[in-house]
Amino acid sequence: MTPRSPAPRSPQLALDELGTPLREVSFVVLDLETTGGSHQRDAITEVGAVKVRGGERLGELATLVDPGVRVPADVTRLTGITNAMLGGAPPIGAVLPSVLDFLSGAVLVAHNAPFDSGFLRAACARSERAWPAPPVLCTARLARAVLPRTECPSMRLGALAAHFGCTTTPDHRALTDARATVEVLHHLLERVGNLGIQSLEELLQLVKDRAPHRPTATQRRRRHLANDVPSAPGVYLFRDANGEVLYAGTSGDLQRRVRSYFTAGERRRRVRDMLAQAERVDTVVCAHALEASVRELRLIAAHRPRYNRRSRNPGRAWWVAPTDEAFPRLSVVATPRDGALGPFGSQRAASEVLDAALEAVPLRRCTVRIPRRAPSATPCALHELGRCAAPCAGLQQVEEYAPAVGAWQDLVDGRDDTPLRALAADVEARAADGRYEAAARLRDRLAALASGVDRAGTLAGLAALEEVVGARPDGRGGWELAVVRYGRLAAAGNAPRGVRPMPVVEALREGAQTVLPDPGPLRGAPAEEVRLLYRWLTGGGTRLVHSTPEWAEPAHGGGAWRNWAEQARQAAQRTGDHAPDEPR
Repeated sequence: MTPRSPAPRSPQLALDELGTPLREVSFVVLDLETTGGSHQRDAITEVGAVKVRGGERLGELATLVDPGVRVPADVTRLTGITNAMLGGAPPIGAVLPSVLDFLSGAVLVAHNAPFDSGFLRAACARSERAWPAPPVLCTARLARAVLPRTECPSMRLGALAAHFGCTTTPDHRALTDARATVEVLHHLLERVGNLGIQSLEELLQLVKDRAPHRPTATQRRRRHLANDVPSAPGVYLFRDANGEVLYAGTSGDLQRRVRSYFTAGERRRRVRDMLAQAERVDTVVCAHALEASVRELRLIAAHRPRYNRRSRNPGRAWWVAPTDEAFPRLSVVATPRDGALGPFGSQRAASEVLDAALEAVPLRRCTVRIPRRAPSATPCALHELGRCAAPCAGLQQVEEYAPAVGAWQDLVDGRDDTPLRALAADVEARAADGRYEAAARLRDRLAALASGVDRAGTLAGLAALEEVVGARPDGRGGWELAVVRYGRLAAAGNAPRGVRPMPVVEALREGAQTVLPDPGPLRGAPAEEVRLLYRWLTGGGTRLVHSTPEWAEPAHGGGAWRNWAEQARQAAQRTGDHAPDEPR
């Protein structure tokens, strides 16, 4: 095998970072000769590859390959490759490392690419090597997308080479055909430029759809808005001529993300309408993705951009809370207060949990306000059914009603899960009596209540902390750092590889935002922000550097009972008549 002019390695392309300019993309144009047309039965006999970027040829690779089987006579007549020529050639297992290294960081290009990539994948599987799954571009499909049939009826490589007047004529030898494909590729790229396609993402989408999709005139006119956007993590804001924020988003690479809005791949009508009004793009560079996500939440809440779907009700959450009266009842409220359970994403979800709570805790169900000294009145039907002690009729005093209020508070605070245990016992009793539908309904209510209690306990536990510092590996030998105070991000920073993290942590703590807690379970912090911080602090390898006071979660939260309810649901699906053992 004789690699020629080894090309410099380029970083692996990440297709989730949209809008890579075509001039920056490395293409490895590949051609294989084989013993037949099936990658499952046949083998590779020759590899030829050419690496190009920005119209410049960076290197070539060519080698014959011993297929381990005899080459059929008809294949020899077509390619000129004989069994004698392959006698001293290396096997595919020895060739693959160089081929895969040559492909690293590049887009794989081939004429009828599924054929060539299929043989390479099969060779990797037989050699027990991982297939790197590079982006794949088929020049035959690209030609079908941009050339009318009237201009070039045949999409064979030889026909395309003749049509474009290429200097290399394909001859069914790997390197020659790869060189011819390079010329065809460059001619086709000139054509897609006329369609307004300037990025790799657009090019791959064009081939995928087999029909040209052009950026709109508005997208082409607005492309300059991405010119000064930095290549860094952060938040971007599209603004109109009056400075109003139209849309806010976040990305690990602001430049690539903003650029993607002006490509043919962006087809959302809502976004295109937004671009028609956009006059500038502002950015906020952040230390890492967590800070960017938090700032995005805050900016959406502050500006309520009309093209962000979540800005319709930014920060809206619902809570189940006891009323402030002599005989408290539960109600659904939008403003959190002490003793409330939540947050819930919708009023309906909160109402369902309220109904489940009334199955577990003997609080009254009526909505009338009852004074401390209730007048003598006729009790309602709930009293006759044994589901209410009738404080409205003076049959229950405040002191007698207080244990129900205490049971609710102990449940919310995670001190006592007796109400959940009682609901689970009731589910089992109904199932044992053959009342499976009633058991299922109560089981689902138990799951909703237990999930609410579990979520409330974990989030409230974080929001109660005066300060907690987390450090997460950044994947490059350094650390992403965050200071959280009362459920809000107070500071964010980085300690790159080689930098001692603790001095950076102390500097962040000294300069962190001062946060004053408000009343309520989350101390006034937005529920979405607390959830985001909780996920970051408890996952992804994050280490807790400091916590004041010590971080603790409720001993009797709802997590175990939520899992029990899910197991009960699965058991009912399997057997229809039993529930799992209760958690201990």
